[in-house]
Amino acid sequence: MFYRLSFGILFILSVIGHAQTQTKPLTNEETQSRLESLSKLTKVLGTVEKYYVDDVKLQEIVDKSIKGLLQELDAHSAYMDTKTYKEMQVQMKGEFGGLGIVVGMRDAALTVISPIDDTPAARAGVKAGDIIIKINDTSTLSMTLDEAVNLMRGDAKTKVSITVVRKNEPKPLVFDLERAMIDLKSVKVRPMENGMVYIRVSTFDEKVVASIKEQLPKHLKSAKGIILDLRNNPGGALKEAIGLVDLFVDSGVIVSQRGRNASDEEKYFAKKEATMTKLPMVVLINGGSASASEIVSGALQDHKRAVLVGEKSFGKGSVQVVLPLDEKESEAIKLTIARYYLPKGRSIQAVGVDPDIISHDGKAVMASDDELKVKEADLKKHLEEELDKVNGTQQAKDKVKQVGGDDTIKSSDLYEDNQLKTAVDVLQALILIQK
Repeated sequence: MFYRLSFGILFILSVIGHAQTQTKPLTNEETQSRLESLSKLTKVLGTVEKYYVDDVKLQEIVDKSIKGLLQELDAHSAYMDTKTYKEMQVQMKGEFGGLGIVVGMRDAALTVISPIDDTPAARAGVKAGDIIIKINDTSTLSMTLDEAVNLMRGDAKTKVSITVVRKNEPKPLVFDLERAMIDLKSVKVRPMENGMVYIRVSTFDEKVVASIKEQLPKHLKSAKGIILDLRNNPGGALKEAIGLVDLFVDSGVIVSQRGRNASDEEKYFAKKEATMTKLPMVVLINGGSASASEIVSGALQDHKRAVLVGEKSFGKGSVQVVLPLDEKESEAIKLTIARYYLPKGRSIQAVGVDPDIISHDGKAVMASDDELKVKEADLKKHLEEELDKVNGTQQAKDKVKQVGGDDTIKSSDLYEDNQLKTAVDVLQALILIQK
């Protein structure tokens, strides 16, 4: 018993000592209350170790206690053992084995925040908002977020099955997926046939701002406007989100971060010298846009720098830090320490960002073909093209027409993406207004 009592006393003294160095001195009454609370915790740990039906070691009991505590605080705080902590460090480098989905807890249900572009989950048709009810044959109903992530991750070319419930689907959907190495390519900048530039940011890794600075300038000389696509972007590095807004806003607050105490507030400002362009902008968001992507879209909306098109975003506006538990940094806790606030002071936590113009996913409506409405000039041009095909000269003309190259988003492509088509229409209106 001496070991157990010594452990308890040392634990209590260390916690009280830490608290006193971090806050104002405690009163005698507060100190007594803390001692009683911590004594209760120590007694419970000792009782479980002594009387529980299975022989559970004290270290395991403490680990489970920490895990339960953080799980009860909120959906994003968590205890990371050695294995989980290493996996997180690998993921931050941008390459890991898995399915390519970002998940979170919404109303105690394991929910897909977003599928990552060009990954097994995205290719199979997993969508933002899907609720995962089974991983292989295991129910997720009493599963923690970290447990679910660990089950879905694994070596490349191994298989896993997930069962999801989707809105407006009469029965659950089963996806049999093969894990792959997830190599995150966060930024794609493409020209559009109508003179606009399309920027796709799929996640906020540590290369977002640098990639845009590298890819965007060659398109700006002839560009009329910019479409920034943040759909299904689950977030990532805060500094990259701030840096992205800074490329398009030349002054004012981008985002503020507030903790428990008012003195903890930290504000991040735009700098004029960082601004790349003032071209008209439209930002695309949906239910899979979370965290850093909500900061970007919300800040651009508050500054009236861009029009938001799509659907309400996910609503994750809290700040987590990873705090190692020992000098070896073999274990850590992920703890929520603050919330994000947009330039106008609004929080996005559990609320999300509302688009200025609502547009739903799916194909755009096309006008039906009506041969009676074909003008004489159009008919003549069509007949000339048919003759060229017969004479073998059409291929050469096609090459001339593809000025933007294969990477160019063509006007005909827009009809496959209703939200992108809406964004283009809105941006064209903005361009006309500014003329």
